[in-house]
Amino acid sequence: MRHDTTFLDDLALAADQYSVGDADREERSHDWGTAREDGVRPDVVVWPESTADVATIMRAATEHGVPVTPYAAGTSLEGNAVPVEGGITLDMNRMDSVLDVRPDDLQIDVQPGILGDEVNEAVTKHGLFLPALPSSGAISTIGGMLANDASGMKTVKYGEVSDWVLGMEVVLPTGEVITTGSKAAKTSAGYDLGDLIVGSEGTLGVITRVTIQLAGRPQQIRGGRAHFETLDDAAEAVFDAVRSGVDVAKIELIDRLSAAMSNAHLDTDLPDVPMVFVEFHADHGIEEEIEFCRTIFEAHDVTSFDVAENEREMDDLWAARRELAEALEPYDDDLSPLTPGDVTVPISEYPDLVRYVKDLGEAEDFLISCFGHAGDGNLHYTVMVDPDDPADVAHGEEVSKRIVERAIELGGTSTGEHGIGLGKQDYLVAEHGEAAVDAMRSIKGALDPAGIMNPSKVFGGPES
Repeated sequence: MRHDTTFLDDLALAADQYSVGDADREERSHDWGTAREDGVRPDVVVWPESTADVATIMRAATEHGVPVTPYAAGTSLEGNAVPVEGGITLDMNRMDSVLDVRPDDLQIDVQPGILGDEVNEAVTKHGLFLPALPSSGAISTIGGMLANDASGMKTVKYGEVSDWVLGMEVVLPTGEVITTGSKAAKTSAGYDLGDLIVGSEGTLGVITRVTIQLAGRPQQIRGGRAHFETLDDAAEAVFDAVRSGVDVAKIELIDRLSAAMSNAHLDTDLPDVPMVFVEFHADHGIEEEIEFCRTIFEAHDVTSFDVAENEREMDDLWAARRELAEALEPYDDDLSPLTPGDVTVPISEYPDLVRYVKDLGEAEDFLISCFGHAGDGNLHYTVMVDPDDPADVAHGEEVSKRIVERAIELGGTSTGEHGIGLGKQDYLVAEHGEAAVDAMRSIKGALDPAGIMNPSKVFGGPES
C-alpha cells in the first residue's frame, strides 16, 4: 500500500533527513527474523535528529493518516520493525548521543539510538556499568531494547534492561511529548506510563530520551563451564542452583545437539554433552559462591566443572555458548533453523519444558537445539527444517507452536524477550485472556486514535 508522504517537503527537515531511494527503503524492509523476500518497503525513510523532529513528523503523519514504524538496528526476530503497511520508517540511529552522565547519582541520560555497549563505554571511567545489557548490546540500541523489553544472560541476577530505567521522554502518535518517571530512585506518583511504553514495540509512541540507573562494576568476576551426562541432569542442576540461592550473574544451558553445533562451527573438540555455563560477580567471597555452586552440581552427577582463572580462560570456556547463534545455519547443508523460539516458564517447570521439547523433537523426527538463559526459565529452541520442502517447514512450524502452547500451559509466556511483533500474535489471547487483550487494544486506541503507530503489530491488522 503506497501512501502520500509529500507533506514531508513542508516540514523543517534537512534534505538528507529523508529518502525515497530504493537502497534505503530496501534496507529497512526486514529485520533479522524476516526473510528479505518477505519484507515490506516503506514509502520513505526519515532520520529525525531531535525530539522536536520526531514530534513534528508524528503530528503530520497523524494528520495525513500515514503509518509510522520506528526502526533502529533491525536486530529483532519477530518482524517488530518491518513496515507492514508502508508509510514512514522512522530511523532513530542519528539520535545516538550521551546527553548527561551523573556518576554521583549512578545515572546516565541517553538518546534511543545509542548502542548498549556505547553506554558502558561512556561510564567505564567512573567504574560504572549497565549490568542488564543482553549479549546483543554491541549491535542493538537502547531504544530497541526497551521497545521489545529486552533481557539476556545476566537477567538472573540483574533483571531486564527496563528494570534500570528511571524515566523516559516519549513522543506520542499525536506529536505530544510526555515524560515518564523521574531522576529519583522511586516514585509512586500516578500511573507508571514508562512500564506501558516498555515492550509496546513502537505501537504507542517513540522513545527519544532515557534516564538509566547504573551500578558499580564488581571487583571479582569468575566464570566456568560444567558438563553433564544427561540433559535432565543439567536442567535439574540449574533449577536446584537457582532455588538454593546460588548467586550467579549468568547460568546458561546448552544441550548435546547445540554442543555439537558449536564444535563444528568453532572447530573445537569439546565433548558433545549437555553443558551449563556460569558466571559469578562479587566484591568479595566469590570463591565460596563457586564452591556452593559446585556442591549443587555434584548432587546432579556433574562430570566436570572447570572454572577460569583469568579473563582469557573465561572467554575460551564460554566460546561454545557465545558463538552458538552463529553455529545453527551452517551445521547441516540441507537444514535451516526456523525463527528461534524464546519461551519462558517458572524455574520449577524448566526441566519439564526442556524434556518436553527434546521428546517432541524425537517423536516428530526433527533436530531441535535447546539452549538459553536457564536461570530465569528462558529456553531458546530452534527447529531445523528443510527450507526447500514446504511440507517440512509447515510441520516444523506446527512443532514450534506446540512448544509455545506447552510453555503457556506451564504458567509461562510465548516470548521472554523477542516480543510479539508479527510472529507471536496468535498466542496473546491464550496467554492473557480476551478481556486483557481488549484492554490493551483500548489503550492503543486512546494513545493512537488514528492507528498509525507501527500498525499490524502485536494485535494484527484492522481486520483481526
